[in-house]
Amino acid sequence: MTTTPTETAAVDTAPAPQRIRYVTPAVSIHEDADGYTIEAEMPGVGRDGVHVTVADGELVLTGAKEPRAAGTRLHGEADRADYRRVFDLDPAVDADRIAARLDQGVLVLRLPKAQDKKPRRITVGD
Repeated sequence: MTTTPTETAAVDTAPAPQRIRYVTPAVSIHEDADGYTIEAEMPGVGRDGVHVTVADGELVLTGAKEPRAAGTRLHGEADRADYRRVFDLDPAVDADRIAARLDQGVLVLRLPKAQDKKPRRITVGD
């Protein structure tokens, strides 16, 4: 078999913009009379890599993993994707009082209900 060289069209070799890939963290959500608690699992994320934002009635959680060790990667099975999860906020949540902490790879958020939105008991008079 013989091959003859052919002319190839010019190819753009500029790198494509890198897209951020997100993984949806597993969460647990609990409600009590005073508000909600959300626990989001984000292993590999440090305190500086966590971002919690509230805008337009949405709670957005993002977490960027810590950089790996320097050097040439020979083998890898761990996913390098960062975390992202979006929740629609209950109108009863007092967004100004949302608190967050990171505990061993679990982001724990407390979303308190506004005082005027909490259920209250009304006594019946005579």
